[in-house]
Amino acid sequence: MYQMNREKYKGLLKVAKEQVPFGIYALEKKDYAELRCDKCDSITQLKELIRQFKKQGFKVYSNDKDKHRV
Repeated sequence: MYQMNREKYKGLLKVAKEQVPFGIYALEKKDYAELRCDKCDSITQLKELIRQFKKQGFKVYSNDKDKHRV
């Protein structure tokens, strides 16, 4: 576990976003954030993963090729 200020975290999110062109690159919940590298093979798989994390109360950051979802 690592603590950092919000500005450094936002910079890290930009880097993570570039590394995962099709999948989930970060999750947030209250004062907790987790960088991820969940690469997906289909939009169906991506949507299912997003649903699972949202069900657990997370804000999900993901890329789906041309669009960027939050």
